Amino acid sequence: MKTQQYEIGMVGLGVMGRNLLLNMAEQGHSVAGYDKDAGKVAALRQEAENRDVRGAADIKEFIALLRQPRAVMMLVPAGPPVDSVINDLLVHLQPGDLIIDAGNSYFKDTDVRLRDLTAKGIQFLGVGVSGGEEGARHGPSIMPGGPKEAYERVRSVLEAVAAKVSGDPCVTYLGPGSAGHFVKMVHNGIEYGMMQLIAETYDLMKRGLAFNDDQLRDVYSKWNNGELNGYLMEISSHIFGKVDETTGRRLIDEILDVAKQKGTGMWTSQSAMELQVPIPTIDLAVAMRDLSVFAKERVQASAIYQRSQRRFTGDHDTFLTQLSHALFAGMIIIYAQGLALLAVASDQYEYHLDLEAVARIWRGGCIIRARLLEDICAAFRERPDLPNLLLAPNLSRKVMEHQECLRQVVCRAADFGVPAPGLMVSLGYLDAYRSAWLPANLIQAQRDYFGAHTYERVDAKGTFHTEWEKE
Repeated sequence: MKTQQYEIGMVGLGVMGRNLLLNMAEQGHSVAGYDKDAGKVAALRQEAENRDVRGAADIKEFIALLRQPRAVMMLVPAGPPVDSVINDLLVHLQPGDLIIDAGNSYFKDTDVRLRDLTAKGIQFLGVGVSGGEEGARHGPSIMPGGPKEAYERVRSVLEAVAAKVSGDPCVTYLGPGSAGHFVKMVHNGIEYGMMQLIAETYDLMKRGLAFNDDQLRDVYSKWNNGELNGYLMEISSHIFGKVDETTGRRLIDEILDVAKQKGTGMWTSQSAMELQVPIPTIDLAVAMRDLSVFAKERVQASAIYQRSQRRFTGDHDTFLTQLSHALFAGMIIIYAQGLALLAVASDQYEYHLDLEAVARIWRGGCIIRARLLEDICAAFRERPDLPNLLLAPNLSRKVMEHQECLRQVVCRAADFGVPAPGLMVSLGYLDAYRSAWLPANLIQAQRDYFGAHTYERVDAKGTFHTEWEKE
């Protein structure tokens, strides 16, 4: 057996790690995989067939397979497992070797690991990977951050395995430090928001229009052929057609109405609050997943707050057009919130993000890929310092064309008694953002009244305080 011949190693041979490793091998790169679970190593060996892939269940054997200076990628759960793997690797690595964390790590943890490993002479990249099992195997969107020279070492591998749109790989160097993991975190926050809005349209059609699964499948399929084209729309149409092998019913109707989360959406909201960037639709999407978990309380509340279900009266086609336009406006607003957060974070954390490049690598492979991203790329190409997509001429025109439909759908949802908080808060954000005046002057006055926090005036500079209870 030749030693030190393999170009890159992978720690973690679960579904994502194994598929990404096989993707690398299929693109002509020699790769080695390691997992403590011998069964996963055996699965890699079986699936590798005649590709240039080796598997090992012993870490020392695995390290010996790698070409020096070594490049080791990890695809393990975020948090303590990442630190555990790093500690296991450090015993066998040498200065100049490279560790790549390709999991969904919290960006502040990535900054700490980068600092600590750099002090030991080990290079480190925090790399976001989106696309799930299918993306890992056939082309994900890849979001790398860290030292530029470390990225250049593995650039050819990442470009080879990434999804391609018009021949362009959906990967690019994003910036120093934790830039890659921050962008991936915000990607996931946008994903939360998009999924919430799609779920609300499902609810409005199911309970408001009494649509069956076939009708729902057809609507999402039709929408996917228009301006709403995107991966989440595509899979939604497939989901409503899937038959459960156990019951013979549609699988969607056998799935519990409880949506859990792994934390990236929550981190997005926390980071936005720290940076004082409003992303209310994403915040709401996180909150609704939390609310879904309180299933027993929701059942009790449904008995207390009874209200007869109001069915839709009117033309279905007209409402479906309004609903699709409302959803499209909501999608623009979600992207606007997420990218506004990236713009502020780029300055605050000195990532120096190119937001056109971010949108460009999201066009293929990732979960939030959609036709709309072409317009978003164009907006940042025209104005790289754009603080919010709602200020872009083309996108603002689209929102203006669709906003009345969003208003009509929100009114309908309130009348039905069907919850559509994501659509509602998206409309609220739009109305607040387009308001030249907001009632925040009252909030300033209240704060000064009860806490002497002072206020600013429209007719003079400086801060002021009033003894409000004095005559």
